Amino acid sequence: MDWTAEAEQALREVPFFVRPAVRRKIEALATELSRNLIDEAFYKEARAKFSRRSS
Repeated sequence: MDWTAEAEQALREVPFFVRPAVRRKIEALATELSRNLIDEAFYKEARAKFSRRSS
């Protein structure tokens, strides 16, 4: 799975101990949507979607 530099930077803002889980969830969603590139916009949309689920 390819990540843009901006998306990687945004991911680095996540605490290191949950970062691998966040990466897996976002990559799983991208795969589900047939995307091979995660850009900052998709990253933010995915994070918002996951935030709404847990609220």
